[in-house]
This record gives sequence, structure tokens and C-alpha cells, in this order.
Amino acid sequence: MKILLWLLTLFASAIGLAVLARFNPGNVVLFYPPYRIDLSLNFFIFAVLAVFLVIYVVIRAIRLTQKLPGRVIAYRRAKRENESNKALRDALKAYFEGRFGQAEKSATRASDLPDNAGIAALIGARAAHRMRQGERRDIWLASTEVDPALKAARLMTALELQVDEHHFKQALETVEELNANGTRHIQALQWALKANQQAKNWPEVLRLVQTLDKRNALHPALSNRLREMSYDALLSDPSHDAESIRLLWNAVPSADKLKPYIAVRAAQAFSSRGLHDEARSLLERGLAADWDVRLLRAYRESTAEAGSPALLSQIEHCESWLSRNPTDAELALTLGMFCLRQKLWGKAQRHLEQALSDAIEPRTVRESHLALAQLHEALDQPDQASAHYKQCALATAIR
Repeated sequence: MKILLWLLTLFASAIGLAVLARFNPGNVVLFYPPYRIDLSLNFFIFAVLAVFLVIYVVIRAIRLTQKLPGRVIAYRRAKRENESNKALRDALKAYFEGRFGQAEKSATRASDLPDNAGIAALIGARAAHRMRQGERRDIWLASTEVDPALKAARLMTALELQVDEHHFKQALETVEELNANGTRHIQALQWALKANQQAKNWPEVLRLVQTLDKRNALHPALSNRLREMSYDALLSDPSHDAESIRLLWNAVPSADKLKPYIAVRAAQAFSSRGLHDEARSLLERGLAADWDVRLLRAYRESTAEAGSPALLSQIEHCESWLSRNPTDAELALTLGMFCLRQKLWGKAQRHLEQALSDAIEPRTVRESHLALAQLHEALDQPDQASAHYKQCALATAIR
């Protein structure tokens, strides 16, 4: 429809010009003595238009000729950019596909363009690292140092690769440089956590775990495990004396103090330094907050001396707990062993036999038989003692 309208417009214009030209009697006279040129007005108009068109075409051709070298340069630059961008995309695709050799080759082609050189170098470094080509990896990383805009990306890449190879000293130096650069996002903190874990820098591990927990960046199970590992290492440090172990425990957050594994390790650390009362006290607080068999077993192992007020206090605590948990075999065993140490023979036998009847775990059965054997030995009942020793040996063999 548009073509038809254009044709009608063209024909109408042609007819109008023909009619106008036919009834146009005007003349144009050009004098240049001694010459005189007479032209019809129609021809003069046509000649002026023709000259204008020729001049326009000539000027246009000259300008296009002048711009031709620039267009060639722009074309070549665009072609180079397209090839480099395609190579960069190919490098990323090959890297994610696990074809690290192809990724490094494509990164080499992509690095021909200065704008892509930095990103291509980071891809090349990661690909070389996956192929265990440390020298090429270092060359790739070194090539990015000239670009300050890539500093954070370079440091993050270097940190990840150093942690992967367990070069924790270099990784910690990179962490310091990242901190100085103001890079403290979650990914940086996570790699810093791994580097400090490899370096066994447990105080810093605890600090980073707390920071990441505030941002919900760690799975709760992993967070708990890292806390346990950190406190285990700190509390097991043989360089601590009684005073320093107190200071260390006072610095532990209240929520962590009540976690069974940490409380058990702390109790062992206190007991090994002669702080038995404090060990029992923290276990009692832990049991009050969270009834856990690990705490109860540690409490049983922290038995006070016979006849001491501390042992009587332990018996009272266990009797109070047993009234609320009458079928707890571990608790009955603990109370029975405390009574045995206090030489309360009747109560000891009653609670130990209760523990034996309620016990499910082989360990509880074995310890109940052993305690009853010791009880009958103390009462000069060798036959009953021998029978329980045999049952204890059988339970040990079954385990």
C-alpha cells in the first residue's frame, strides 16, 4: 500500500512539473561581454539543480574518502573486540565445563584485548591451578597487578587458591592485604576462616565464626563443629596454668559455656590443673541447662574424695535429678558410683542394680557390672563379684 501511494505521489509530481514547465514562458539571459546566452527558465532551473547535485556528490565522495581509514580502523577494532569477547565467553564456558586446558587457551586469546586482559588472566590462573600448573598460575596472577581495579578480584582469587593448596602463611598475608583494602564481604570472611583454621589460629577462627553467624553465612552444624574444634584446641593447650585457664573460660560466651562438648572439655581442662570444684560446678550448670549424657559421664568422672562435702553435694544433686528422671540408667549409675565411693553400700547396690536393669548401651552395662563387682569385693562377696566381672568381660567382648 505504501509503494502504491509513493507511485501516485511521484506521478502527480511529474504531471505537475510538466504542466508547470509547459506554461512557463520565462527566460534567463546571461551577459558576459561580448557574449550573451539566452536560456529558458525551465532549463536554467534544471541546470542549477544538476550542478548542485554534482557538487554534492563530489563533496560527499571526498568526505567518505577522508573517513575511510578511520572506518577501517574502527572495523578492525570492532572485529578484535568481538573475537576477544567470544574468546572470553568460551573461556568461562570451558572453565565451568571442567575443560581447564581449553579454558586457558581461550583466556590467552581473550587477553589480546586490554579491556579483557585482567578478567582473562584470572580465568587463566584458576584454570592453570586446577591443572596443578603453579608456575603458569603465578604468571597469570602477576599480570593482573598492573590494574588497580582488579586488586580485590586478584586477592580473592589468590586467597582461594592458597587455601586450596594449604599455603596458610601466604593466605594469612593475603587476608591482611584484603582487610587493608577494605574487602570484608562474606566470601572473603569465609576464605579467611579456612586460612586461619589451617593455621590453627583458633582465637581468630572463633571471632570469624561469630561474625559469620551474625550474617547467617554458616550452617549451624558447621558453626558448632568449628566452635568445638576451637575450644578443644584452646583448652587442650598444655601451656595454660590454672589462672590462664580461668581467664580463657571467663572469655567464652555464656551460650557456648552451656554446650555439652565444650563444657566437658572445659571440665577436663580444669580437673587436669587441680580445679576439681570448678569443673564440677560448670558441669552442674551445664546439666541444669541441657541434660546430656556426655555431661553426666564427665560429672561421674569428676568424683570428689570420699567423705568430703563435695562428694556429699554430688550425691544430693544426683538424688534430686533422679527424682525427676527415675529411669535414667546413666544417672542411676552415676549416683551408685558416688555412693560406692562414699561407702554407702546399700544405696550404691540399689542404684547400680537399677542402672543395670534400665541400661541399653553396652558401655552403661559394662560399667554397671564393674561397679557392682567392686561393691561385692568391698563387701567380701567373691562369688557375686566374680559373676559381675565375667558379665563385664562379656559386655566388653560384645562391644
